[in-house]
Amino acid sequence: MKYTLLLAALCGVSSLAIADELRVEMIDLNSGDSAGTVVISESEYGTVFTPQLKGLTAGVHGFHVHTNPSCDSVEKEGKTVLGGAAGGHYDPAETGKHGLPWTEDNHLGDLPALYVAEDGTATQPELAPRIKLADLSGRALMIHAGGDNHSDHPAPLGGGGARVVCGVIK
Repeated sequence: MKYTLLLAALCGVSSLAIADELRVEMIDLNSGDSAGTVVISESEYGTVFTPQLKGLTAGVHGFHVHTNPSCDSVEKEGKTVLGGAAGGHYDPAETGKHGLPWTEDNHLGDLPALYVAEDGTATQPELAPRIKLADLSGRALMIHAGGDNHSDHPAPLGGGGARVVCGVIK
């Protein structure tokens, strides 16, 4: 019920600051092809991430703001980590914890999970109530393979998979 009310509130937002928005071109880390865009804007309820993405695997995906403005791959322990130069989830308070987007004691870059439809598109806006537009410049926006349980248990960082789509927020 809360989710339905939240979506209704998003649809009725009249104070969306269109002049204060960021556009992120998302790149498929495997192919280098464009996966689409995400428009990031502020509303009176928090920051809204509005994706226009295609070519993704259907289902729920981890969706996070990462610390560094890079989508480059890095070598770690002899293995290539796609998008590894983006660093970890944005965590300016250094909590070291993964959690829900609306709780106060975890990474600020923990966003709501991204839903991808059966046709591989993602268009549903996601609301992140804690993070501000001003926090985002010079960061990376990342989509992970697989879901995110917003916890460090039973697996670290929500149990999501590899980094599959990335964009630098300028």
